[in-house]
Amino acid sequence: MGYAVDVGVVNVESRKGGVREMRQHEIDFVVNQGFDRIYIQSAFAMETEDKRSQELLPFRHCRDAFRKIIVSGDTEKLWKDEEGFVHVGVIPFLLNAGEVLAPA
Repeated sequence: MGYAVDVGVVNVESRKGGVREMRQHEIDFVVNQGFDRIYIQSAFAMETEDKRSQELLPFRHCRDAFRKIIVSGDTEKLWKDEEGFVHVGVIPFLLNAGEVLAPA
């Protein structure tokens, strides 16, 4: 589809017991085409709030306006959550990748 694909890393700062800690969190895929960029996380399932938070953490610390897509291991139709992240199952993603990746 003409995209260059990379892995992304987001630095997240936290404080525990007064000690500053920097951690790196991975974004599974960063796809670029010209000035367009899309961040994609893949997760087999996000059945618990802890798993959901873990998968969304890099997106929450990525402070730009590029699209962020979560691809999960089910047949879920495309939808957007209250944070603006797009969710879609792997089957609809693969069958309709051009539509899913197209600019909004």
